[in-house]
Amino acid sequence: MRLAEAQKAGKGGEGVVVAVVDSGVDGAHQDLRGAMVPGRNIARDVEDDDLDSGPHGTGMAVLIAGRGHGDGDGLLGVAPRSKVMSVTPTGDQPLIAEGIRWAVQHRAKVINMSFAQYDAGDAMREAVEEAVAADVVLVAGSGNDHKQVAFPAALPGVIAVGAVDRKNKAASFSNYGDQLDIVAYGTAMTVARPHNRYEVVHGTSDSTALVSGIAALMRARYPDMSAAEVADRLTRTAIDRGTKGRDDYYGYGQVDALAALTAPRTPPSATATAASPAPAQDDNPVAYAPVLKTKAPPPLLFVAVGVLLLMLCLALFMIVRARRKT
Repeated sequence: MRLAEAQKAGKGGEGVVVAVVDSGVDGAHQDLRGAMVPGRNIARDVEDDDLDSGPHGTGMAVLIAGRGHGDGDGLLGVAPRSKVMSVTPTGDQPLIAEGIRWAVQHRAKVINMSFAQYDAGDAMREAVEEAVAADVVLVAGSGNDHKQVAFPAALPGVIAVGAVDRKNKAASFSNYGDQLDIVAYGTAMTVARPHNRYEVVHGTSDSTALVSGIAALMRARYPDMSAAEVADRLTRTAIDRGTKGRDDYYGYGQVDALAALTAPRTPPSATATAASPAPAQDDNPVAYAPVLKTKAPPPLLFVAVGVLLLMLCLALFMIVRARRKT
């Protein structure tokens, strides 16, 4: 992934807070020292820092912002100078919605949602819409059941991430569909676990964390770049895989971190500035084409043309009448 170059270009994600809406993060992990900011347990309404309620969130946090430890030991995340904000839980949609709102209110620039649900209630939809309106980059996993893209990834304004293996082929478990935006590595991934442990896993959760890390690098390199432009660049610079062009198994292609950070910026007039509230069924839910406006003719022109036509008709009538009299 040429991450060393991408990290240099993106200042390591310095100054960017990534909210990890998940099972909780063991902030005492040796690879996360100095990487955490206070988070929130929404159900208990208490601070969610240094929490060890589940292994999953710790794995995502280190993939995003791991610092490693010692002399080159441990795991270095994609954006090792970014900060992680842990927000829990993910099993209840109203609580997820409040967690998204809390993260937005506390200035998260990226929200990582490495979980999948197969319905989306009004609460979660409204929270996502509010986050989009607040210019936050939303990234979610497509799911691991080899069926249609799950929620919240399928919602408009959310970057839906699938998984590829080390041969750059769509992973057998990765969900697919017309709402899939991009893919990233998601098999044989080494992740952190609480209490300084590690594990090799696979899943679109891990792919999502990689993309969130890249988004953090982008927001650090381009502080003025909107969330919509971040999403547009990620998809526009992706490496085409599978069927030529966008397809249901690779989306717009495999994420290219360095290209997303270094490609020439599109002029603002040709870049998305806001996410559409309409369902994203046929194209990328976070990339939009500019609306081109043409200048309408002035109203007086139509009046002048009408008068001219009337005069021509009267003249023709008079000529025909005069001929009949002769």
